[in-house]
Amino acid sequence: MRKSTARSRSRVKAFLIIGLCLTVGAVLFFWLFEMPDVSALRATNPTVTALMKARQTQAENKGHTIERHWTWVPLSRISLYLRQAVVAGEDASFFTHEGFDWEGIKDAARYNLEAGKLKRGGSTITQQLAKNLYLSSERSLLRKAREALITRSLEHHLTKERILELYLNVAEWGEGVYGAEAAARHHFKKSSRDLTADEAAWLAASLPSPRRYDPIRKTTFLTRRHDRILKWITQGSPQAPQLEPAPKPEPESEPEPEPEPEQDQDSAEPQDQEQTEGYNESPTSR
Repeated sequence: MRKSTARSRSRVKAFLIIGLCLTVGAVLFFWLFEMPDVSALRATNPTVTALMKARQTQAENKGHTIERHWTWVPLSRISLYLRQAVVAGEDASFFTHEGFDWEGIKDAARYNLEAGKLKRGGSTITQQLAKNLYLSSERSLLRKAREALITRSLEHHLTKERILELYLNVAEWGEGVYGAEAAARHHFKKSSRDLTADEAAWLAASLPSPRRYDPIRKTTFLTRRHDRILKWITQGSPQAPQLEPAPKPEPESEPEPEPEPEQDQDSAEPQDQEQTEGYNESPTSR
């Protein structure tokens, strides 16, 4: 009897293990099958992002709509100051890592442990782009795993300059305001190519919580962050600015660690695209 019972338990364990492996395998297969074709981003610009869709849905659930302000411009027509400021404020090692800033992740984990709460994230610009383009704001291990796969794919198929160009064109800079060009026009009434170092630092400083922090309404937190970014991009400080996390980040956003300026390597210019509710795809040469 004991031997029979032992065999039965062994069979049950074996079936459970096999079932678990099949389930995990099916999930992984589904993920790979459903993975977005990021290689298409080499030559075409996205017509809409997951974040834009989510914002629209949120607005509709509250009974109103959001007018979308979005104008696509190539990287070379975005102020060098803004490019440097965003990299400085969002991702110090952007031009050297392969999608994940392991030192930044360790620093964030150490900071959160000492603070006793989750106040600082470890996302890179590439991770933020993956989430912005394709994913929901849900916080789960499954979503983070999918984010990691897309991040690696972006780094594998695209140049750093193209990743930065995409990020600067789809980043949220206020309610219904997406991309550097719309942000510059909305906040400073000028083109993104004409932004000064001071204006660029204000825009970059607001990125952790763009719907909460307005570059025009200068809070204490925003001012401190702006001053550190501005000093770094104008004085060429050897170390990235030490940026404190936002006091209470929005659920959709994850304040990031300290960054480093980009090299002035521009991508070729696609034709400018004006849009309110999206725009036609236009190839970008590489």
